[in-house]
Amino acid sequence: MKTKAVRLYGKMDLRLEEFDLPTIKSDEILATVVSDSICMSSYKAASQGSDHKRVPDDVAVNPIIIGHEFCGEILEVGSTWSGQFTPGQKFSIQPALNYKGSLDAPGYSFQHIGGDATNIIIPNEVMEMNCLLPYEGDAFFMGSLSEPVSCIVGTYHAMYHIPQGTYIHNMGIKAGGKLAIIAGVGPMGLGAIDYAIHAPIKPGLLVVTDIDDARLERAASIYTVEEAAKNGVTLIYKNTRDCADANAELIALTDGTGFDDVLVMAPVRPLVEQGDAILNKDGCLNFFAGPSNTEFKAELNFYNVHYAFHHIVGTSGGNTDDMKESLEMMGDGRLNPSAMITHIGGLDAVVDTTLNLPKIPGGKKLIYNHKKMDLTAIADFEELGKSSAFFAELDRLVGKYNGLWNIEAEKYFLANADNI
Repeated sequence: MKTKAVRLYGKMDLRLEEFDLPTIKSDEILATVVSDSICMSSYKAASQGSDHKRVPDDVAVNPIIIGHEFCGEILEVGSTWSGQFTPGQKFSIQPALNYKGSLDAPGYSFQHIGGDATNIIIPNEVMEMNCLLPYEGDAFFMGSLSEPVSCIVGTYHAMYHIPQGTYIHNMGIKAGGKLAIIAGVGPMGLGAIDYAIHAPIKPGLLVVTDIDDARLERAASIYTVEEAAKNGVTLIYKNTRDCADANAELIALTDGTGFDDVLVMAPVRPLVEQGDAILNKDGCLNFFAGPSNTEFKAELNFYNVHYAFHHIVGTSGGNTDDMKESLEMMGDGRLNPSAMITHIGGLDAVVDTTLNLPKIPGGKKLIYNHKKMDLTAIADFEELGKSSAFFAELDRLVGKYNGLWNIEAEKYFLANADNI
């Protein structure tokens, strides 16, 4: 079977190509990919090439397919897995396989599986590690977002607290405690707000910071103070740009005690140091945003590590259980990650989008692999709709959902956008 895919050959060398997939083996599965959301991790892989820990050394002669936040349908199942999976099933994939200690992952390491392709071959190790996850939802984009949402779920599970005088690690944020999400209105920050409000373990106070009023206002219109209050969470959005002493003002919001948990959502040294400075006793700092700079450093107060029992953790991705939780919470309506998506495009937009991702404002860039369209901001649909019936209808459909991408818009797009 032929496939069209975006393949990595080396540093900043991505190519959209058509080629033949081999016949699947008895322990493999043939599938089509409908949607993929582009992750900053794909930019990091593209910028580092074979220097990236997950990218093979011989990528120049054996290129890999990029993309790891994808959702699609199974086409053909090898005999080994025919009792567990069937053609026509929707699926999502947990790319962090952890197969026999290897870092190999779809979207980084394989020639025939990745999110930015029309058709793929799912190798045996994905099924063996229980990382091929049946998806029962209607919206393919939700299946794609289950992977980034799982990263958020994993972050919350990785936080911990230790009752003084014990060595017991109580995992998760402090129930009813004080949580700050710093630089928290980017795409992953929005997901972190959603999870904090609707997860089984909730904070009593949630403070979300940024330095952009427009981004804060958008976040507040999606995840409202009223919705948080219904779930027992006091939610405060705060612009720290013009604060004379941002740390003091943030601590004042906690009645002077500091925060039990802090998520730092951007790899910026002053923000990491701010997160450290506003921690309460037994506070946990999670450095969520992975830097591309291998020499990234920040100063931490180790006096407080010793005497105030501060904890520092970092998470990179989620595990299969985190992804299952994401799919379950999205399936029953507790989580709606639609707010992460700000741009839509076709497979032909992937190369330029991935290579320029740090320069493109907004949140998640959602790709429909069998379609052809330049990357387009949802916010631009209204203007484009003045001269295009296609965009006018998309604008109408997202307008029904507070400007958010949704199942109706997806179905219309898949039925009417040009095929690649």
